[in-house]
Amino acid sequence: MRVGRIPYINCYPVYGAVDRGIVPMDAELVDGVPTALNSLMATGALDVSVVSAVEYARDWERYLLLPDLAISCDGPVRSVMLFSTRPAGELDGQEVLVSRSSMTSVHLLELLFEHVWKAKPKFVAGDAEASDFLVASANVDCAARLVIGDAALMLASGTLPAPYDHVYDLGDEWKKWTGLPFVFAVWVAQRTTNTKDALGVHAALIESRNWGLKNLATLAEQANANTGVPLQACNEYLSGLDYGFSYPHLGGLTEFYRRLTLAGKVAPGRLAFLSSSFAA
Repeated sequence: MRVGRIPYINCYPVYGAVDRGIVPMDAELVDGVPTALNSLMATGALDVSVVSAVEYARDWERYLLLPDLAISCDGPVRSVMLFSTRPAGELDGQEVLVSRSSMTSVHLLELLFEHVWKAKPKFVAGDAEASDFLVASANVDCAARLVIGDAALMLASGTLPAPYDHVYDLGDEWKKWTGLPFVFAVWVAQRTTNTKDALGVHAALIESRNWGLKNLATLAEQANANTGVPLQACNEYLSGLDYGFSYPHLGGLTEFYRRLTLAGKVAPGRLAFLSSSFAA
């Protein structure tokens, strides 16, 4: 079994006990940014992985969702941010750099510009990992940039330089707009994966997630040591995330998919979950 893992702080609570050997999991862990894991799942190179919510919608007939496990928020997410030199509503015709690392965040940003900020910027794909901000090429001449993951936390906390006067938290903007939680990423299994093996990985991830939620202070210290983001900011971030997949989360995800379908971004589909009733 090959299992995908995003190496951002937001996955520490899900994999923390597995990494420490507290919860055994009979699988090889493969690290990658969301778009990389999306590609590996799409080609069958991984059996189970966390993927962008948009990746599931794009190829839902290939995957089964793992129940009760997602990266979601019900308000601010703190790690999916638009940094801008001017108000978002004034970015009409301006270049906005969007991270190549996340499909879901880019599609959410497009919806917010169309329906909330009423502006039509020019989206330019670019690199926005933490390491990219330490090199000269990161200083792209653009009016705004979408940044996700640890880099967003580092910019927002001042750990990395952020010469932007306006900052928008996309989770918070979605909540203000729709009143719903937002699901950024889900865990999926290939439909062709042995069901017993996939259920075993799912059980281990849930147990590890439950351990992580009880040990957020330890994980925040790890995040602080690895990124330099202030300890208080790491605590606030991890405490604000929600790793469940409840009815409210499903409502938010369904609304997101509905709007993507109306925009022609994905074809109509349905949600299907991994269970023991699926044959191997």
